[in-house]
Amino acid sequence: MAIRKINPTSPGQRGMTKSDYQEITTSKPEKSLLKDLRKTAGRNNTGRITCRHKGGGVKKAYRMIDFKREKFGIPATVKTIEYDPNRNVRISLVFYADGEKRYILTPDALNVGDVIVSGPEAPIQTGNALPLELIPLGTMVHNIELEPGRGGILVRAAGNAAQVMAKEGNYVTVKLPSGEMRMIRKECMATIGVLGNSEFKNISIGKAGRKRYMGVRPTVRGVTMNPCDHPHGGGEGKTGPGGNPKTPWGKPALGYKTRKSNKASNKLIVNRRKK
Repeated sequence: MAIRKINPTSPGQRGMTKSDYQEITTSKPEKSLLKDLRKTAGRNNTGRITCRHKGGGVKKAYRMIDFKREKFGIPATVKTIEYDPNRNVRISLVFYADGEKRYILTPDALNVGDVIVSGPEAPIQTGNALPLELIPLGTMVHNIELEPGRGGILVRAAGNAAQVMAKEGNYVTVKLPSGEMRMIRKECMATIGVLGNSEFKNISIGKAGRKRYMGVRPTVRGVTMNPCDHPHGGGEGKTGPGGNPKTPWGKPALGYKTRKSNKASNKLIVNRRKK
């Protein structure tokens, strides 16, 4: 992938960049793998806003991705590489030898016509999925399961990869992109390779309207609000927060730990992520 600059024909276009989409091979998704994506605009069943800054956005369908990779021993051929409006990494449509079609996340160096396979017998090559215990040390992986059979939930964003660091007993130690070292059950599946579209982080949005296309509404500072809307609001002229900064709900905003302790999960973390 490469980044394409936009001609500065307007203030919004100046500085805006986009992907050149050269790796995309088709603009039509597989209809059998699409699902309706209903919008909530950040509201619950009573109509109250429960998640701020959501609303609007371009209508899109959800592409059903195979995160489990449980079709062991059946080879699949990559037919197309497609854009997915629901994520920043490209997806690949693969045709299995038994006739089934599925979408997978596209790693770097996976091209149309390549053959991939899942299972303990699969060779160590990009796009193949194996249990962590069978992956050599130092290998870069993505789409990692935390519980066997649940499907990959770790390392699924563009340009990301984790590294297999050590094996001991029933656990494999993996270094995640955040720098965290975590032990994961050896039976959990992972896919070989680094995810593609790594230049995504260098794209400049350019204008506020482009965020609205994505369904993201504006974020406003608390000090500009009224006191009924935010603890920082009110006052004549420009004023500071007046004491310790707080969230809109009155909780401390700096240095206040919000992570709920999970002893079962905490004991598997070898090193915390980089600060």
